[in-house]
Amino acid sequence: MTDSNKVSQMVWDQVQSRSSSGNHPLVSGHPNRPIPKLMVCSILFVSLTYLLYTLKLLTTSAQQTFNHTPFTSYLRRSTSFTSAPLILNQTAVTAPPHHGGRDVREKQKVVMQMEQAPPKPKPTEIHDVVFGIAASSKLWQQRKEYIKIWYKPNQMRGVVWLDDRVKYSAQDNRTLPPFRVSSDTSKFPYTNRKGHRSAIRISRIVTETLRMKMDNVRWFVMGDDDTVFITANLVRILRKYDHTQYYYIGSLSESHIQNIFFSYGMAYGGGGFAISYPLAKALAKMQDRCIQRYPSLYGSDDRMQACMAELGVPLTKELGFHQYDVYGNLFGLLAAHPVTPLVSLHHLDVVEPIFPNVSRVQALQRLMLPTKLDSSGIMQQSICYDKTKSWTISVSWGFAVQVFRGIFSPREIEMPSRTFLNWYKRADYTAYAFNTRPVSRNPCQKPFVFYMSSVRMDSELNKTVSEYERHHVPHPLCRWKMANPNELETVIVHKKPDPHLWDRSARKNCCRAMESKERRRMVIDVGVCKDGEVSEI
Repeated sequence: MTDSNKVSQMVWDQVQSRSSSGNHPLVSGHPNRPIPKLMVCSILFVSLTYLLYTLKLLTTSAQQTFNHTPFTSYLRRSTSFTSAPLILNQTAVTAPPHHGGRDVREKQKVVMQMEQAPPKPKPTEIHDVVFGIAASSKLWQQRKEYIKIWYKPNQMRGVVWLDDRVKYSAQDNRTLPPFRVSSDTSKFPYTNRKGHRSAIRISRIVTETLRMKMDNVRWFVMGDDDTVFITANLVRILRKYDHTQYYYIGSLSESHIQNIFFSYGMAYGGGGFAISYPLAKALAKMQDRCIQRYPSLYGSDDRMQACMAELGVPLTKELGFHQYDVYGNLFGLLAAHPVTPLVSLHHLDVVEPIFPNVSRVQALQRLMLPTKLDSSGIMQQSICYDKTKSWTISVSWGFAVQVFRGIFSPREIEMPSRTFLNWYKRADYTAYAFNTRPVSRNPCQKPFVFYMSSVRMDSELNKTVSEYERHHVPHPLCRWKMANPNELETVIVHKKPDPHLWDRSARKNCCRAMESKERRRMVIDVGVCKDGEVSEI
């Protein structure tokens, strides 16, 4: 029995008892009048009203509990009478419930903000990059041929900065960036007796290029007139970084002595380095004052690093920028390229042509052929074995293939062989900033080298087909009881282009020695390693 019913019963009992006992009536008047019944009805009405009010409170509480359920549940229940796309498109005008509507409106606001969030910036493209190329008027006629190899005027932006005016032919205007003469730097002190004060002029190229006020620039890339860029891989590297932040990207010298003498925290300018637009703006505001403080420094790149240190910006190292402070033959370095995109080559006038029996320019032009088909895979090393013949095979795609008698571990083959000499001629192989190995420890283990001669795309197989021809040099007579690679004349390599190679974690591709019907020809397949596939000895 409810409280209101108890109250009504008690009042009725009191009325009955008083009437039956002959006490005074509740109100004055004749005892037979109906006034007490009216009062009882009033009390009953009040009790009923109280009961209804209580039930109303309970109903309201249940409604609020429903409205506080997660917004996704509310949408899920609504799908019984409204399609999901309609709800998402009409979140701004959906009528909030009468109770608990604040939470629903806040969640609707979050959904609207997510829908109205600004789109992510487009990935960096080559037209977002501006090249600043340091050049010398005395060497211009020779060095400009290197720039023509990689620079595309209809796709790229850049400026050649010279110390004096040079003649530009009609062909130069079609194939080269425009040139400018650097501003006078005679006001800046230079006290290094071994260097040249042109270093000051070159160190200001990024600032002078910025002051040309080009539109929509994300990155400034510095290089020399004897630097060759693989621009597709340069873009791949720059896409990894936020161009709205301060970034100073480059790499070190191959010479440990050079890095000790200058800095292990400095990007070497010949190999090229990249500076984000905001950092270039910050540099331009203080560089002239900064240069004044370092008159004794040798070159341009150490002056740049000194200013980066004052700005508090460290070097972000990318191993694909190559200074190549070496002499001789780059074969050992290129055939064992690190697992990173090849971005640049430098000091091309100092080293031998990277392909034999051709000029330096012709060799670089040949390198660009596979780059056009699969730039991400250029120079990438794969190691495999022909166990039936006991051969070790190393493929540097787009460059060269090596075949060794015997079985070598991948750990050894991925080390550069010492086909080059140190920048400091009195230094030995211990003066490099990386591990190296001898060309061979035994005359019978001297590699048979095959250089790339041609490359094409097989549209039916959707694979590149590159051909590598034997480079004939004397080999000692070897009496090892195993197949003789001396019989090989050609190596054919099949490889599917992989533009997303560097979107995944760094890993070498795998190679497989395939059956060949021709005795003098080897066929190799290169591609992404399959599950469980390793270069096992």
